[in-house]
Amino acid sequence: MPETSSPSTSSSSSSSSRLILGCMGLGGGWDSQPLSEADIAKAQAAVEAALSVGITRFDHADIYTLGKAEQSFGELFKRQPSLRARLQLQSKCSIRFADATSPQRYDLSCAHILASVEASLKRLHTDHLEVLLLHRPDPLMEAAELAEAWTRLKAAGKVGRLGVSNMHAAQMRMISAAIGEPLAANQLEMSLLKRDWLDSGTCFNDGQAVPAASAWGDTLDFCQREGVELQAWGALARGLYSGAAPADAPVAVQATARLVADLAAQQGVSREALVLAWLLRHPAGIQAVIGSSDPARIRACAEAQQLSLSRELWYQLYLSARGRALP
Repeated sequence: MPETSSPSTSSSSSSSSRLILGCMGLGGGWDSQPLSEADIAKAQAAVEAALSVGITRFDHADIYTLGKAEQSFGELFKRQPSLRARLQLQSKCSIRFADATSPQRYDLSCAHILASVEASLKRLHTDHLEVLLLHRPDPLMEAAELAEAWTRLKAAGKVGRLGVSNMHAAQMRMISAAIGEPLAANQLEMSLLKRDWLDSGTCFNDGQAVPAASAWGDTLDFCQREGVELQAWGALARGLYSGAAPADAPVAVQATARLVADLAAQQGVSREALVLAWLLRHPAGIQAVIGSSDPARIRACAEAQQLSLSRELWYQLYLSARGRALP
């Protein structure tokens, strides 16, 4: 049986796993079609597979499949109320799609945060979230409004902790100061394919340095010093290294896909596990958000936690993915 824990509104719930199941692929299509029994069964299978390998954190957002991803979990909780106590929920808000009267925008106003959380709780059929993430930075965000929203949510016991996604250290400092407490997490795109967070340090003071090197370095340092969870979305690099790389993929991607296949066979693990193990090897304690809803792939990903890459293998993968030598 997987390790379980009861949800708490006072802190982010701990998990024995460094993997988080991303739920963006649940709920059917990004359309107005109603949730179907097949969609609910798909969510059930994904949850069962995740819990069977110790994954207890589930990552949602109010926009995922236009709310149906959350709704699919709500249906599971209605049918099996005891399930809620076995897992931790985090969801996100701020992204608003274009509609008949307004453009696409990010909205961290007090009114939208409160309305978004209420809608998520209703769809999820629960009374609280362990963690709420602010999905994207809103340039019109006012600190006082954010603080008011957070105070009201916390006082009502509707959210345990607040975190962010896709934000840099300066934004995190401002938000943390506004709410008067440390942030729980920052969810950023990080993978063997998306390496600017890593190259910003290894290539500093060299012509290979990425343009946003200082922002990345400060953000990683801030998270490590302040105990903010680093959650990597896109951790599986869209499957480019764990399956057959497309014929038109860059040479470095194709070479790395072959290397991953060879090393996974040598280590006796899945290719997904090897790709994730590379990310988990970093001393920042990165948590990987896996977006698959395929039970077999979820179980394959879990093998990453039993795999400790040597420095040599880690650098071999890094150099292959870069496609060029380090400075």
